[in-house]
Amino acid sequence: MALRLYLTALKPTDSVTDGFLPAARALGCEVTVLTDRPERHPDAVACDVRDPRALIDAIEHLGRPDAIFSNSDHLQTETALAASYFGLPGKDWRACAAAKNKFLMRRRLREAGIEQVFSVRLGPGDPVPDVPGPVVLKPREGVASEDVMLVEDDLAGAVAEVRRRRPGEALVVEEYLEGPLRTLETLGDEGGLRVLGGFETTLGPLPHFVEERLDWAGDGTAHGAAHGAAHGAPGGSPGGTPGGTAEGAAEGAREHVLAALRALGVGFGACHTEYALTPAGPRVVEVNYRAIGDHCDFLLADLLGVPLFEWILRVHLGERVPALPVPSPAFGCAVSLVADRPGTIKEAPGHETVSTGGVRLWHRPLRAVGDVVTLTRTNRDYLGVVRAVGPDRARVEAAVEEYRAARPWVVE
Repeated sequence: MALRLYLTALKPTDSVTDGFLPAARALGCEVTVLTDRPERHPDAVACDVRDPRALIDAIEHLGRPDAIFSNSDHLQTETALAASYFGLPGKDWRACAAAKNKFLMRRRLREAGIEQVFSVRLGPGDPVPDVPGPVVLKPREGVASEDVMLVEDDLAGAVAEVRRRRPGEALVVEEYLEGPLRTLETLGDEGGLRVLGGFETTLGPLPHFVEERLDWAGDGTAHGAAHGAAHGAPGGSPGGTPGGTAEGAAEGAREHVLAALRALGVGFGACHTEYALTPAGPRVVEVNYRAIGDHCDFLLADLLGVPLFEWILRVHLGERVPALPVPSPAFGCAVSLVADRPGTIKEAPGHETVSTGGVRLWHRPLRAVGDVVTLTRTNRDYLGVVRAVGPDRARVEAAVEEYRAARPWVVE
């Protein structure tokens, strides 16, 4: 008898459409997609997935589940509550809430003695605090770098600007944290958490925080050349300090992030954590309690040589994470093709796979010829994504540059 998997979703994503749904079918699961946008998902069931009571009611009506899963940033808490109600393996809903809410995350890490990070929550009617710049202003529960900005001065003006776009939403103000930005990708089961690896992140120009490129860093703690500035807050808290050997500093950064995840209660399932290597030591930027996105989940699977989407679903079906294979010396990157001007897309490469010089390269268009581009200075400005895997960094970078030169996006 087929296992019954319920997957909660909002808008369609490549991670679900090309990753988790095929993985579920490969595992022999009978899948029901629950969404508040059924017209955008084939054969989906309409449900107010942002309300855990409605979610539980719908699942009980449709048939008892073997697993309930979501890869949506916005639905982790609701999905975890539903899984708990049915007695299924799942994430701790409190950890989901603390990870999603950036103010709660800072408070939990402060109370646990992991990081003493300055953070102020601004409700819709709260006065703007008088704090020295530079600071970072961000939505309390935002995604995709939307309305995240570095503010050197005139915080009141910046808050007013964001509030006009986000009426009724809470914001967070944090001190600016400067340093190379890294990620740590983890996958946990009932027995504990396992590190899959991590990336070095390149950001676009300040005052915005658009991720333009991610490069494989093996265990996620490599201390190579800086690829951009991060945002958060400095502090003198525990968690490792620069200095000594590179290996020691890398291990200190990794252990600091893992300690932060433990303090938040994060462990079960997939998690994508961003952290900065500051002069005072590593500091968590944000915890995204789901798999890494922007096609880096596919890149991670390519680099590890494992069916990553199946592994993540198996955990929610009550299985253990398999042993990781011996690390490969391969290098990989994901390069986001970001619009640098408003206009209409006149030319664009299609969805394609290319092999050249030992490098496998994939291009995924996110927009189409004829689309009108309006710059937002967020991840919404992506035109497409190129991901590539090869034997070494030099050959991968050469293949990416050659592809981009031969198949440009033209916006006029």
